[in-house]
Amino acid sequence: MKYAIDKTERPVYLQIYKYLRDDIINGVFQYNSRLPSKRQLAAETDVSTITIEHAYALLCDEGYAESRERSGFFVIFRQTDGFASAEKIPELHSQHAVKLPESTEFSTAVLSRTMRKVIADRHDELLQKSPNSGCDELRGAIRNYLARNRGIYVDTEQIIIGAGAEYLYRLIIELFGRDKKYAVESPCYEKIEQIYRSVGVEYELLPLNDDGIDSAALSGSGTEILHTTPFCSYPSGITASASKRHEYIRWSEKPGRFIIESDYGSEFSVSSKPMETLFALSDKDNVLYMNTFSRTISPAVRIGYMVLPKRLVQPFQDSFGFYSCTVSAFEQYVLAELISSGVFERHINRVRRNIRKANEPGI
Repeated sequence: MKYAIDKTERPVYLQIYKYLRDDIINGVFQYNSRLPSKRQLAAETDVSTITIEHAYALLCDEGYAESRERSGFFVIFRQTDGFASAEKIPELHSQHAVKLPESTEFSTAVLSRTMRKVIADRHDELLQKSPNSGCDELRGAIRNYLARNRGIYVDTEQIIIGAGAEYLYRLIIELFGRDKKYAVESPCYEKIEQIYRSVGVEYELLPLNDDGIDSAALSGSGTEILHTTPFCSYPSGITASASKRHEYIRWSEKPGRFIIESDYGSEFSVSSKPMETLFALSDKDNVLYMNTFSRTISPAVRIGYMVLPKRLVQPFQDSFGFYSCTVSAFEQYVLAELISSGVFERHINRVRRNIRKANEPGI
């Protein structure tokens, strides 16, 4: 095994994690096989065993491997998982369930200070109409944030700002057309189903297994567009395993299929690196990524965004480019300042540290 580690590129453990993850996906390390020991891999890559521990911990967090007491780390990812015969749907209380914090307590003092700064710096711009897809400052800040934290690398033009997820869901339905068949998780966030029902589109409820959507239900459905929340499906709290996420990607490879990925709550993963997104995993340019700031800042902040596949940017502009942005310029500039200044990410990191501390044994 020869992994070329660039110690000038930080963090090093992520490089090792990516090498191991790719080898697991490509079958170099097969299901139930033992991964190299920490000492062996540390010697081969000339890094510390602590660095290797961080890489292995991330593989376990992502669902590619598991630690077995006094035996080492073993692969639990199977490329062949999925599309099996139907089985009884188990109770939704597996190790893949996630509980999000009740409150994230964003500082009102920080928010008010940022508002005053925006008013002082941009007083000439605040009463101007926002560009239809959103202010460049906010879209650019989100683009950079996604690249740093979610492994999503896109152009600013792919990002669309809107007043909450519900508004953006409606735009997506109009973009794809009401003659398409959609699929949602069961159980799912109530408003998702209400929106599909309200516009009269055909949709199917796909039952959740303990690691994501039931394989037989997904393969047997005639749906063209899959709406899923792989990190933390509400209200079950189920998180899709690594094998299940790759199953979703394989399902979407058939021509005409798309995935709508709601990345709700992913910022508050207790992992050292948030779970990889379907958008980043797919190379078919057919995943729409969506997120909001209602959980990370406040439900009162009605700002959401979606990232379009490149192939849908022009069709979207042709059909909806004349729509006015539903978020005021002032709110967008405030959010852009929070993200660009680092305040937003420091808040996220603080909440994640508190979550990890609360979940430590004995606390």
